[in-house]
Amino acid sequence: MKRTFTAMALASLFGIVSFFSLAAATDEKKEDCPQRPGACKAENKAQQLPTDVPRYLQDISVTIHAAGSQGSGVIKTRDGVNYVWTAGHVVAHLRKEREIIDPRTGAKKTVIEFDDAKVVKELVEDGRSVGRLQMDAEVIRYSNADNGHDLALLRVRKKNFVSSSVVFYLDEQIPTIGTDLLHCGSLLGQMGSNSMTTGIMSQHGRVIGNQVYDQTTCAVFPGSSGGGVYLKDGRYVGMVVRGAGETFNLIVPQRRLAKWAERVGVRFAIDDNAAVCCEDELKKHPIEDSAHGGAFRAESARAPSGYDFLIVRPLMPLVK
Repeated sequence: MKRTFTAMALASLFGIVSFFSLAAATDEKKEDCPQRPGACKAENKAQQLPTDVPRYLQDISVTIHAAGSQGSGVIKTRDGVNYVWTAGHVVAHLRKEREIIDPRTGAKKTVIEFDDAKVVKELVEDGRSVGRLQMDAEVIRYSNADNGHDLALLRVRKKNFVSSSVVFYLDEQIPTIGTDLLHCGSLLGQMGSNSMTTGIMSQHGRVIGNQVYDQTTCAVFPGSSGGGVYLKDGRYVGMVVRGAGETFNLIVPQRRLAKWAERVGVRFAIDDNAAVCCEDELKKHPIEDSAHGGAFRAESARAPSGYDFLIVRPLMPLVK
């Protein structure tokens, strides 16, 4: 009897130890992707539309400083981390190539790297500019304008830089021609940060270099590149990238941006119901997604049909 009791006690003890060992192993496995709370989990929640659209659009809009060039960006926030959508040509001068020796094969290998961009947010109180916030941001996805999608996704290195977040238009139906639109961006760079203009969707499906663009009459200027174009309810429908005049401007439509984001593993940066990738998952895709390598000469760029790229050289010293 005593032996049976001892055996049962030992079995129970081993069972408890095994349970806690399994729990510890499970916790350890979770730590393989310790990037953020909720990483790799879909949230399945509805995106909230803003009530004060102009203030909201200004709050999610930033200026991008990149190796002397200035453009616009739009913030998407997930789990306290701020991602910034902008045009590829805005950050093209941050791109670098470095040759290394592959330790497995001994062959030379070219590594594509990017310097950090500066993300600048203007602060306005009582109708007056009172200062600005500036943070470093790493380029985590890039596609060049010569033979790619002219898109880039940045990640601000400081968490909770801002709390607000862009809401993307995810409906299948394309906004009809004549739909009222808003643009908010850094017109003329830092000098015109958070400027708003209005217009309409004036045409769909302009094809340049095998890529599809939509056309809008929203007024844009050098510095608007990377800035968002929105429905009147505040939902993002496209990114300004090219222009042939103040009211003849081309945007990367949200439907193309969404397909690219899905393909390069960053769907979570447009859709709150998509799982946020942990760092290991994020690194499974290369930073650069282009048909061919080669740095993009942003200062002299022209689209094949003559549409200017809308970036600006600084009109004032960069924020220190």
